[in-house]
Amino acid sequence: MKETMPHPNIGTILAVRGSVVDIRFDERLPSINTLLRVGQDGNIAIEVWAQLDAHSVRGIALTPTQGLSRGMPVVDTGGPLLAPVGKAILSRMFDVFGRIIDRGVPLSDVTLRSVHNLPPPLVEQSTESEIFETGIKVIDVLVPLERGGKAGLFGGAGVGKTVLLTEMIHNMVGYHNGVSIFCGIGERCREGEELHREMKEAGVLPNMVMVFGQMNEPPGSRFRVGDVAVTMAEYFRDEEHRDVLLLVDNVFRFIQAGSEVSGLMGQMPSRMGYQPTMSTELAGLEERIANTANGAITSIQAVYVPADDFTDPAAVHIFGHLSASIVLSRERASEGLFPAIDPLQSNSKMATPGIIGERHYLLAQKIRQTLAQYAELKDIIAMLGLEQLSQDDRNIVARARRLERFLTQPFFTTEQFSNVPGKAVSLKDALDGCERILNDEFKDVPESALYMIGSIDEVHTEKPDVKPTPKPEQDKQYAVAHAS
Repeated sequence: MKETMPHPNIGTILAVRGSVVDIRFDERLPSINTLLRVGQDGNIAIEVWAQLDAHSVRGIALTPTQGLSRGMPVVDTGGPLLAPVGKAILSRMFDVFGRIIDRGVPLSDVTLRSVHNLPPPLVEQSTESEIFETGIKVIDVLVPLERGGKAGLFGGAGVGKTVLLTEMIHNMVGYHNGVSIFCGIGERCREGEELHREMKEAGVLPNMVMVFGQMNEPPGSRFRVGDVAVTMAEYFRDEEHRDVLLLVDNVFRFIQAGSEVSGLMGQMPSRMGYQPTMSTELAGLEERIANTANGAITSIQAVYVPADDFTDPAAVHIFGHLSASIVLSRERASEGLFPAIDPLQSNSKMATPGIIGERHYLLAQKIRQTLAQYAELKDIIAMLGLEQLSQDDRNIVARARRLERFLTQPFFTTEQFSNVPGKAVSLKDALDGCERILNDEFKDVPESALYMIGSIDEVHTEKPDVKPTPKPEQDKQYAVAHAS
């Protein structure tokens, strides 16, 4: 899939410093973002990032630079990095150059499109707000996602971001007749192979495209892989008129790659060592993810939060682009409450009566209020015990603990580890269950009966013998709760 020109513009390498390459062109100076090829069969790709003077440019290599030396000839391809688009890319896995990395048959009947595109004009963007149902109770009830919006999954390492993303891919087939595009930025190669195998076994691969820029690849490659995935998503939205679910894991690695490139280019770092152009680069990617009359690109992005610090500049800049923020809690994960979503820190701009309806809005507010009151009572319970609370406060604790367990859910993507069949729950069933718990219908039912179930109707059926691990200060609550 090599780019060619009728009369190639040949340059000469002046210097090589890691991934930074300076090249001289006597005939014609390539423009910014032009792709250059060098080496045997043009196997080393360099993207122009700066024009140093009238005859030389500075580029960032998108491939390893072993074997480059001064004086080597460089071919100007005359155009930018290109991504393959078309129906044939479905069920395939690509790298940043659009090359197949799934050991499948070569592609046919695809067209190449520049990865540098502008966002759709404001007049073409849709202003209607619609809910994007995921089949995951805690998200649909408390953090409703927007069709054509951007949602962030915030959390530190090991709290379940990737598992939640893969579950949404699985549920996309059941709830929406759309295309899923998974973009792995700075992913481990093991994760890519496992995801491809799992999606194939789950039968969702025919409506899915995977693009990976792995951890071991140069920063220039990791920085551009997001543009490749968005270009493919734009094709399905604009040409095929289909809804697209774009999953990015992890958008922090995009900022990290940009920071590495910025450092290599010699730019002065900004706050906490990030690149000075971070907000512009992030906006250039995020603004292309939009809802138009043709279709919608709904994006769910995992965001690694360095040291669980939500005031980190990267996390703060990403927050500004999102219509929903799903915060994963390490404390809830340690209690066995999966998905480990913190309902009090997570929020959505869609959670208004005009969009989700009066009943859903009031119910969500009541759930948050109950959980917030429980959080305030935890210190008293830890010091004095549950029996020292008033009867009203004890009722609040009982409702909150049952709500917490009802909002857990077994995932299809974790069946092989937990031996518990996965469940997808409709918004109606999730709301009905929460309402009945708040009305104390299940006050005489053990908390464990609500743990890891689908709809509330399953409470009276046999449960898997799994319980969340209580924290030490909660032992007394468990003893009181299960005394009956």
